[in-house]
Amino acid sequence: MIPLDKAVVARLESHGEKFEILVDPDLVADIRHGTDIDIEDAVAALFIFENSSKAEKASEENLKKVFDSTDFETVARRIIHKGEIHLTAEQRKQMVEDKRKQIVNFISRNAINPQNKLPHPPKRIEMAMEEAKISVDPFKHLDEQVKSVVKALRPILPIKFAEIKFAVKIPADYAPKAYGEISSGTTVEREEWQNDGSWVCVCTIPAGIQEEFYNMINRLTKGDGEVKILDQA
Repeated sequence: MIPLDKAVVARLESHGEKFEILVDPDLVADIRHGTDIDIEDAVAALFIFENSSKAEKASEENLKKVFDSTDFETVARRIIHKGEIHLTAEQRKQMVEDKRKQIVNFISRNAINPQNKLPHPPKRIEMAMEEAKISVDPFKHLDEQVKSVVKALRPILPIKFAEIKFAVKIPADYAPKAYGEISSGTTVEREEWQNDGSWVCVCTIPAGIQEEFYNMINRLTKGDGEVKILDQA
């Protein structure tokens, strides 16, 4: 478990009740992104609180009513994925800055100016992001944010990624959940729902996030998704 002084509150309100746990903000971000982390390594106490500041624990009755469980890990993971993370101003500022640097470095390494075929220096990208008034979410996937950032930068900077086109098939059991995440993190060119409930699509991604893309498909489908490269440019 983490020290109390490093913990922040993760809070979920549902059915008129409030539930809180004390968590590490960095590890919570990793868990939300699908990293396999032992829940005990991400919390400061193995309790579900109604009010953590007063150390008031949630009742078993309310836990069963909202979560249909009193198991700590089951409830804690629901709170982490569905609740709000209450960061201090300094914590949020640092996490946003770290994510911004990741985005800038990724674009600088993987994108070029199509006019001269040269990469954009990080400083130029940072200035363009400021000009475009781009906000960064510390909890969103890198690939999802890169896509939206590049779209916002294009009116300011000539920018082009080497891209890879994939054919993807998601089994029916995972398709409804996977659909939204794949659509937000890639450019879907064609898509079709099959009679068996599976979802197939043709999508493109920046070449630099190929590994992250494979990891996302495996995470969303527990390894049952099918991916085939169609074109690389």
